[in-house]
Amino acid sequence: MGKIYEIYGTDAHEMTITLMKAGNVAESIPLGASIALKPNLILSAKPEEGATTHPGVLSGCIEYLQGEGFTDISVIESSWIGAKTEPAMRTCGYDKVCSRYGVPFYDLKKDRTRQVKTPMRPMEIACRALDADFLIDLPVLKGHCQTAITCALKNLKGCIPDHEKRQFHTEGLHEPIAALAAALEPDLVIVDSICGDLDYEEGGNPVHTNRMMMGWDPVQIDAYGCRLMGLDPEDVPYIGLAGEWGAGSPRVREEDIVKLNEPSSARDYPPPSGKVRRLIQGVRADSACSACYAALVRALYVADEEDIRIRDRIHIGQGFQGKAIPGIGIGRCCQGADRCVMGCPPTATDIVKEFEK
Repeated sequence: MGKIYEIYGTDAHEMTITLMKAGNVAESIPLGASIALKPNLILSAKPEEGATTHPGVLSGCIEYLQGEGFTDISVIESSWIGAKTEPAMRTCGYDKVCSRYGVPFYDLKKDRTRQVKTPMRPMEIACRALDADFLIDLPVLKGHCQTAITCALKNLKGCIPDHEKRQFHTEGLHEPIAALAAALEPDLVIVDSICGDLDYEEGGNPVHTNRMMMGWDPVQIDAYGCRLMGLDPEDVPYIGLAGEWGAGSPRVREEDIVKLNEPSSARDYPPPSGKVRRLIQGVRADSACSACYAALVRALYVADEEDIRIRDRIHIGQGFQGKAIPGIGIGRCCQGADRCVMGCPPTATDIVKEFEK
């Protein structure tokens, strides 16, 4: 447990540099260390939509580190199942940042992996994440349709191969996320909370709070993120589990928060709207992958806006493989349903077409 530095503003580049200077980050990095920056790049969505890390966070990190004499810097990430990392990287403008500063970008979907012991089970983790001397976690604070929140701890899921991501969903997400955090602890966390979507990990409803945070304890950071969003950390089981397994402490005291400035106007976090929870009330999910679930949520948004009535029960997830299912199945895992929208993941457009029937 340590300090959490907090800053308000709209310039992600300058805010990041200010945070790193205030925390004297360079002093905690070994001379000549290899440094890996891990943003949140789940899909091809612009940061302004509330789902992905702003490129200014990357450029601010790189400029600060290079100014302190560090030269072995890379950006590492893999998008979620069903999305390609490199197009997402270009959509977010990371290609321009990497080119400007001469820093390589590595798609972890193509990286070698190594099996690592965790408190839960052995896990395959990308070697570039494991072998970095100093790992900087750059998540977006936002809501999540399955875990309520995603921030520092869940962002590490981009450091595992797709088959592990599928297994995480089979295992219910919370326990494997906590176990991964215990095995792959980031050395620093810088949170982009400029305009995260507080309901939905894929964005689309950004909430402009114009804030960033930095700390060294990912469990503490996530607990603080819960507090900002009006959630109790106990409602997010992986936070407590990660603390129990030695990844950090969920305790956040007032004296732990170091405010570097004050907001120019009130920008409190509104409570999540609850729209996603309302939309998925009729969904029966069992070990559903995020990309498949996200496509379903997008389709449910459209159906809600267009007043499409869905009378059949909806099923989604790996837990329905090989089973006869009444109603609508989403994704190839549910092909035993009366009506199934095939794909891995299926598109939201195809799901809407099925709803329209």
